[in-house]
Amino acid sequence: MRKRLVMGNKISVVINTYNAAKHLRKVLDSVKDFDEIVVCDMESTDETVKIAEEYGCKVVTFPKKDYVSAEPARTFAIQSATNEWVLVVDADELVTPELRSYLYDYISKENPEAGLWIPRKNYFMGRFMHSTYPDYLLRFFVREGTEWPPFVHTFPIVQGETEKIPSSRKDLAFVHLADDNIRTRLKKTNLYTDNEVEKKAGKNYGLGALLWRPFFRFFKSYVLKKGFLDGIPGFIYACFEGIYQFVMVSKMIERRK
Repeated sequence: MRKRLVMGNKISVVINTYNAAKHLRKVLDSVKDFDEIVVCDMESTDETVKIAEEYGCKVVTFPKKDYVSAEPARTFAIQSATNEWVLVVDADELVTPELRSYLYDYISKENPEAGLWIPRKNYFMGRFMHSTYPDYLLRFFVREGTEWPPFVHTFPIVQGETEKIPSSRKDLAFVHLADDNIRTRLKKTNLYTDNEVEKKAGKNYGLGALLWRPFFRFFKSYVLKKGFLDGIPGFIYACFEGIYQFVMVSKMIERRK
């Protein structure tokens, strides 16, 4: 695909929120030096909107309905931004000063790619998870023409080519403040697999997938991605990776039958 010439050197930060007051001040402090901050709120009942207004954010509202994730509101949030370049940040992620500088240098190039994949550092049971890094996310892109599929665990569709920040540059990675405990992980597994079943409606999984997918996901997390370096939390995390696949395939079989 031919690259387009992108004009403009300003960046809008877009944050989707729902009852996100817990980490929001830290997140907003980390992005306060960008040109614009857009908070797309899904009818929060806590102090999320109040905090956003205190920081001078542009606040827009998207109906909550029965959505289990922010993905249905992503495209609306992106198109609510003013500037041509958009950085999407979750309400529990920090942007390092090094990443901010890197992004402004990036858009100052003569003809930058239309999108940039950014690594993220994840934590579980108080430990950095080697098995999830670099966890690349397509979160920086040209606003025009970008759409985000309304399903959990999806990436935006960007009109142009993309590139990745080197995984060796850990100083440029998002810092994920969410430090899930077992209870939270179980809750997310149930909610997110419901959404995955909708997304994979055309798949026809059977006994083979029920056996193979959980085993491979555990092996990938614990062995191939070196989860064993993370001690007992790494082993538990890998088990949950397998459990997620088992639950998702089980629900698909149940739905078909």
